[in-house]
Amino acid sequence: MAFPDGFIFATASSSYQIEGAWNIDGKGENIWDRWSHARSECPKSDNGDVACDSYHKYKEDIFHLKDIGFDMYRFSISWARILPTGDITDINEAGVAYYHKLIDELHKNNIQPMITIYHWDLPQKLQDMGGWLNPLIVNYCEDYAGLLFKRFGDKVKWWITINEPELVSSGYEVKNYAPNLDLDSPANYIAAHNCLRAHGRIFRLYEKEYKIKQKGKISIALSGHCCLPKTNSKGDIDAANRAMLFRFGWFAHPIYSNEGDYPEIMRQTVDKNSDKEGRNWSRLPKFTADEIEAIKGSFDFFAINHYTSRLCSPGYPPDRKGTTYNKDMDVKMEVSPFWFSTSIPWLKVCPEGFRRLLVWIKDQYNNVPIFISENGVGDPDDLNPTTKESYHQLYLQQLLLAMNEDKCNVIGYTVWSLLDSFEWLGGYKYKFGIVHVDFSDPERARTQKKSASYFKQLLKTRDLPKIQMEN
Repeated sequence: MAFPDGFIFATASSSYQIEGAWNIDGKGENIWDRWSHARSECPKSDNGDVACDSYHKYKEDIFHLKDIGFDMYRFSISWARILPTGDITDINEAGVAYYHKLIDELHKNNIQPMITIYHWDLPQKLQDMGGWLNPLIVNYCEDYAGLLFKRFGDKVKWWITINEPELVSSGYEVKNYAPNLDLDSPANYIAAHNCLRAHGRIFRLYEKEYKIKQKGKISIALSGHCCLPKTNSKGDIDAANRAMLFRFGWFAHPIYSNEGDYPEIMRQTVDKNSDKEGRNWSRLPKFTADEIEAIKGSFDFFAINHYTSRLCSPGYPPDRKGTTYNKDMDVKMEVSPFWFSTSIPWLKVCPEGFRRLLVWIKDQYNNVPIFISENGVGDPDDLNPTTKESYHQLYLQQLLLAMNEDKCNVIGYTVWSLLDSFEWLGGYKYKFGIVHVDFSDPERARTQKKSASYFKQLLKTRDLPKIQMEN
């Protein structure tokens, strides 16, 4: 099964996970710097201070990109490296120069850059002002994005505004991601609301001032599992549908639906629950009419990060800690005992869920062009594992079925990730890279894994290789 002409194969990274150089050349402190230094809950107190040292070794990274054969490299800008305090009045020209060198080196090697404007590393100074809970964050985001468009837009034609706003918002309610505030509801709904407002403002700024000249494309990267009914019962089917509208519709509906705004089931449920709690207002904020119009249609494609799936049935377990939106959703999620396990506890192999997710997006949002902005699996700490090849083979088979049989309009696919890197709460324990990084070596030596050969063959022929599948 072959991929069509023009289909884009990419791989990805993010600034905090690979760059290192956390406090040199004028870079400011961000929320992951602060949290990891103060009370990191990562294995071995891992942090991103050095990480893969890609700040100094970016040319070596690009060598591997070219050698393997990727068309595109998705990476993020470190907001605090460009604007140490997060404010447009304080530009760090050394940070700007670094990203110019990175982008120029990509072009020199015929690799398209895709830039993620925000990938979770908010400048600490902005967090001290409330971060994503402060409505003024939208103004700071717009200024920051405008600077990136102005400085890099002539060289960059693909943009992601915010990576996984669901996880950005969860860091305000539960202890899993920086800023790790462990606040009560409605903190996550407020942070999510401001992410959507910021995305809309950034898109409209690009549309108004830069798009005609720079001719780029821009979207937001959403995330999540495919929510499948545990059985064919009406209750389980309804629970899976409700979970999809809560998990994806929360962010997708305001942007991609014809009517805009949050899904009606989400609005009704959170309003009702807020009233039951004795509140005089809903925990789910309301957009103004102008904001609904600004956010609706703010896309050139649908970027989706996907790794695994969950089985759904009614009733969120009352004794389970989780985000308030999980409790509002009122769905129990679990994995099938028949799905293959990986080295990462939460990541079970369910390739059919990938296809069903793509069909759901197609049916729900008018067959929008879809760019898979992340998909991947971790390896054991081994240069020659077979898990990654088997995983990608299975998921790419389902992707081709979605394209050829279901007529899903998929335009690109991104492997997470180029390098083994800092995987947030997993630290350096989980190895998603197709290039191994020796974190015990001060030089952070890189070595291509066995899976790199799989991708070399795929990218050369644009056809799925024949491989020995892992049992």
